[in-house]
Amino acid sequence: MPPVPPFPPPPRPSAILFDWDNTLVDSWPAIHAAVNRTLVAMGHQPWSLEEAKRRIQRSLRDSFPQLFGERWDEARDIYYRSFAEVHLDTLRPKTGAVELLGELHRRGFYLGVVSNKTGKYLRLEAERLGWQMYFRSLVGATDAPRDKPAIEPVDMALAGSGIKRDNNVWFVGDGAVDLECARNAGLSGFLIGEPTGEPIPQEMLMPQASGGVWTFPDCVALAALVRSL
Repeated sequence: MPPVPPFPPPPRPSAILFDWDNTLVDSWPAIHAAVNRTLVAMGHQPWSLEEAKRRIQRSLRDSFPQLFGERWDEARDIYYRSFAEVHLDTLRPKTGAVELLGELHRRGFYLGVVSNKTGKYLRLEAERLGWQMYFRSLVGATDAPRDKPAIEPVDMALAGSGIKRDNNVWFVGDGAVDLECARNAGLSGFLIGEPTGEPIPQEMLMPQASGGVWTFPDCVALAALVRSL
């Protein structure tokens, strides 16, 4: 049985857009290793895994200039080299993710990804997992003029589908940046698992004109809700 949402059941979706990291896949080993190699190379102290999960949510082009200042492009190159060495070998699906995507695919839902992982690496990971067949669109950082939580990646993910941005579109993620994106785009926000990244303000967990936020412990619970629709 799915958990009882704190608000009325969500609308049947016209489309479902997913975050990637920590929502459908566990890629923290690669991210943590690459960011720490970058921090040390740039003269900073490395982060614990808990600190990395708390601080990493925004895209690289949005976060690195704040962290590294004028040398952010140098840090970017170090990070990409480090990440590319290990990310495909350490990639793991989250519990229930394969079953959830298979269920949604069988039922014919329009599925897409809106991630702050650089688009090239996002699509390589989907290919490694054999998940390309599930998604009509895979939109990562730098694919659109601005990155999540801006609405441009959402528009790109829905482009050509005839599906409009409204609360019949679900946005499924794991952190505040995903809920912010859902709110900006007028979508229904969903949280899976333990939230990561920036603290989520309480008001973001209250019903909104965009359809509110529904929370689930994992992909298994969300799949149970889908079967009940």
